[in-house]
Amino acid sequence: MCGIAGWYRREGRPVVASVITAQCNSILHRGPDDSGILTEGDFGFGMRRLSILDIDGGHQPMETPDGRYAIVFNGEIFNHLEVREPLIAAGYEFVTHSDTETILAAFARWGNDAWAKLEGMFAVAIWDRQQRSLTLARDPLGIKPLYISEQGGGLSFASELKALRLVPGHRFEVDDRAVHDYFRFGHVRRPRSIFRQVTSLDPGHFLTIGAQGGGKIGRYWQPRFQTTAPLSEGEWVEQMRDMLRSTTARHMQADVPVAAFLSGGIDSSAILAAMTMASGQPIKAFTIGHPGSAIDETDAARRIAAHLGCEHIVAPLDMGDAMGRLPHILACYDEPFADMAAIPTWFASQLAAQHVKVVLCGEGGDELFAGYKRHRNARGVERLRPLIGDGERLSSMVGALPVTGSKRVNVLRQHARRFGEFAGLADGYQQFFAATEISSGFLRKQLFTDDFWSQHEGEQSYARLEQEYFPAGDAPRTSALNQFLFADLTLNMPSAMLPRLDRASMAHSLEARVPFLSHKLVDWAMTVPEDLKLRGRTGKYILRQAIKPWLPQDIAKRPKQGFQIPMADWLRGGFGKFARDTWHDSGVADRGYLDGKAVERLFDEHQAGAADHSKMLYAITAFALWSQRERSMPLAELAAYAG
Repeated sequence: MCGIAGWYRREGRPVVASVITAQCNSILHRGPDDSGILTEGDFGFGMRRLSILDIDGGHQPMETPDGRYAIVFNGEIFNHLEVREPLIAAGYEFVTHSDTETILAAFARWGNDAWAKLEGMFAVAIWDRQQRSLTLARDPLGIKPLYISEQGGGLSFASELKALRLVPGHRFEVDDRAVHDYFRFGHVRRPRSIFRQVTSLDPGHFLTIGAQGGGKIGRYWQPRFQTTAPLSEGEWVEQMRDMLRSTTARHMQADVPVAAFLSGGIDSSAILAAMTMASGQPIKAFTIGHPGSAIDETDAARRIAAHLGCEHIVAPLDMGDAMGRLPHILACYDEPFADMAAIPTWFASQLAAQHVKVVLCGEGGDELFAGYKRHRNARGVERLRPLIGDGERLSSMVGALPVTGSKRVNVLRQHARRFGEFAGLADGYQQFFAATEISSGFLRKQLFTDDFWSQHEGEQSYARLEQEYFPAGDAPRTSALNQFLFADLTLNMPSAMLPRLDRASMAHSLEARVPFLSHKLVDWAMTVPEDLKLRGRTGKYILRQAIKPWLPQDIAKRPKQGFQIPMADWLRGGFGKFARDTWHDSGVADRGYLDGKAVERLFDEHQAGAADHSKMLYAITAFALWSQRERSMPLAELAAYAG
């Protein structure tokens, strides 16, 4: 696992080693064990390495024996020994046990056809001295980040935004569309970043740029729903077990100890159970608890760990911990990021990093096997549509109800209005956008300034978003549930879920692996019938059936809890004062995005229990912290990275 960065300046303009060194120093946390750079003429790249596999032999940049190709690489390839077999048969002589050398040899032999052969997580940069061309590639699901910026006739790239900002002469201007993304969805949606001049390379894609002309992008993989020969339910469940055990075993390859995150839910429990069977030895498992909160899953996690014979390490998280560390936690993202689960993920990573370098995690199980409430809602709307029509009547009736003194009634009123709006949407893609919003159009109309609303809301209808992200001919036209799953997997995962895990773990020099997101397991999951994913109101049905023999009897029946924190309660306590003070001190009210009086009303309504505005208030707080850091940052702090 590493962080990588580089700059192809082109036109014969020299890239000095100090720039690449500064870029790599800025992401030291991603790889404190080793470093290396290569500069020659108008090109340079480098890396910081967290040594996991072939600790002595995996130094980068690495070159082919003939010196034509050089590589820097962030990630792990779990089938690299299999990939080596035809290369060895063709006469290639490997000199290390590193997966880096496997990628390099594969690219030298197969070019861009190599990427689809790799099972793992990766962001790769390969320099071709002979052609003076640079190739970048990103893993199929977007587990590892890769940002790019084409400015001044050249191209720069990095694992994190902060490393791009050290390239001389580059501009970084806030993208208002990205700000709108953020206040609508809680994050900036791929391929955008918060800056107009920076995008991310999409998952399953590669980019090649030569000495002249623009970069050329190609796609080597995408998920596809497929049908297979009919199987019985028992046969499907047995395949699920086999896939989970074999994929998890491959993800445990390392020359250092491997542990796991354990939330107490189905996905992390399934991974931990499979790890225990593959290892035959006790596995360390790490849990973050919320003492005294209804969302605390510590007891369930303890029972699972005890049943599996694991060494279980638990740390409590309270409001004071979160409040004190929040500016530091959010700084790892380099842009506004309002996923509240980033907080426990950061603390879980801090805890694990005190013991190990590698953890396996359960991300992806919900997206593959219909684990979210929104998936049940999509199915429910299809079945209820004959009764509720297009949803407008229900939404209007609920909207006419008065606000009461009951917090529970007011929250139910909010949810009923949103459900009515949801029911009126055309298909699963549009329902996906509605369900993953952190704010309704009704709320944004109140919250945004008139100018910001008029510039962005009219053009961002659900239908237009569907056309942008899931155009006809490029995205499957299938059931609403399958469309939902496809959107979760290809848009929400690389935009929110995976950045959350990558930045929080790498902030502590911890490698986080996600077996559910092996593209081989994803390909198989896309063949599983809908009814085995969502059976009645039970999501992840096939996964629950598969792990029944592995865990305590009641665990497979537990409802989804999620990696949560009690933010709604915190915002009615001391955290609310912290959030409001942060908003006041940030100057965001003068940026032209949000109406200051409307924000104050939001705080007041939440405090009084008239509504649950926790998602938006947390988003405002996170944006205010990012804005403060952005204003105070810079050149002195960036210069510090250069030493």
